[in-house]
Amino acid sequence: MAEDKKQAKGAKADKKAKGGAGKPEPKAAGKKGKKSDLGWELAPAGKPDQKRGPARLRIRYQKELVPQLMKEQGFTNPMQVPRLVKVVVNMGLGEAIANPKVLDGAVQQLAAITGQKPVITRARRAISNFKLRAGQQIGAMVTLRNDRAWEFLDRLINVAIPRVRDFKGVSPKAFDGRGNYTLGVREQIIFPEINYDEIEKIKGLNISIVTTAGNDEHGRALLRSIGMPFRA
Repeated sequence: MAEDKKQAKGAKADKKAKGGAGKPEPKAAGKKGKKSDLGWELAPAGKPDQKRGPARLRIRYQKELVPQLMKEQGFTNPMQVPRLVKVVVNMGLGEAIANPKVLDGAVQQLAAITGQKPVITRARRAISNFKLRAGQQIGAMVTLRNDRAWEFLDRLINVAIPRVRDFKGVSPKAFDGRGNYTLGVREQIIFPEINYDEIEKIKGLNISIVTTAGNDEHGRALLRSIGMPFRA
């Protein structure tokens, strides 16, 4: 009887060993990111990418420009120093009324320039003289905040604007009275992300820089400190 029990126990052990061979190993604790179509592991939803550091212009602003502006403008508290709130890039397309396909190219180009998906803008009211109906698609826009806004300004000031033909500086008067600045760009091809051979038509765009400055003088000082090339 004792030998029969030993043989039965040995058979059960062999069966468990064979059955467990094909089972997958238990997953490690903690959430893992999903994989993209190219096989890259993405960061879990709701968590920022830890590998991407802060924008270099933002670091320079915090370490160098804040003390410099406090000294120049007579601020006694760092919180008084003007800060960047957002950058709005807008491309209006009047020809989209007759040819809605023009918006497709504008959306692709804005996405390449800003690194963010644009939003389609629509007409608020109907204008019969322009054959415009309320709610009709007439443009695209992107709102950039935080590091994306700083990175865009860095590329705009140091790469895109110097590529303008016969550039003599931007207007120092294009402020709205509350420290916010709007810059008009006539050609989107000044941005290196745009392939000149693939565009169908030269398009212009407006760039609005929103700050916490209380007046135009402080807003101008902020933009000048980060390198905005104002005309003398």
